[in-house]
Amino acid sequence: MGLKELRAKLCAPLRRFVRDEKGVGAIEFAILFPVLLMLYLGAFELTIALSVEKRASRSAGSIADIVTQQSSVSKTVLATMPSVASAIFTPYDATGLTLKITGIQLDASGNATVAWSWAQDGSKPYSTGSAVTVPSDIDLPSTFLVRTELAIPYQLISFGSDFLPAGSSQITISREYFYRPRTDTSVTCSDC
Repeated sequence: MGLKELRAKLCAPLRRFVRDEKGVGAIEFAILFPVLLMLYLGAFELTIALSVEKRASRSAGSIADIVTQQSSVSKTVLATMPSVASAIFTPYDATGLTLKITGIQLDASGNATVAWSWAQDGSKPYSTGSAVTVPSDIDLPSTFLVRTELAIPYQLISFGSDFLPAGSSQITISREYFYRPRTDTSVTCSDC
């Protein structure tokens, strides 16, 4: 047996191993699986977060719409508005939801001031007569606006908590809406 034959005999199993394609799919799957899993879970997280964001917008807008259909409101009526928001957030948890509703009077010069304000905890978040910033496209002189401010904390699923910076597993989704009264020139609140 010559050197060539010995080398051929020893290299034959190595050649078979290199040409063998059994298990290539399993190796490729093992390499791609973590990436695919992260993409799937990320898409799931994004879908849930966008749904909660949409419900926050719908809640803030609906509450402003309900309040502007009244000519006067009271703390008792306003105290029912978090229940409206909770109903809109179903099936998601509305724990931690904060809500502020403010009546804003614009004078003949277009200066906006707080006419009344109410917060979910029963407090008065803005003092009467304090200046308010109103978007320029709706600051018509001698008008009235109702502003709703809604914020809700959203806990990320955090499937990749090792990849997220510390403290970034929760975000706050907030919305602010301005509506004009629909039945009268203003909405009053006698006990706010």
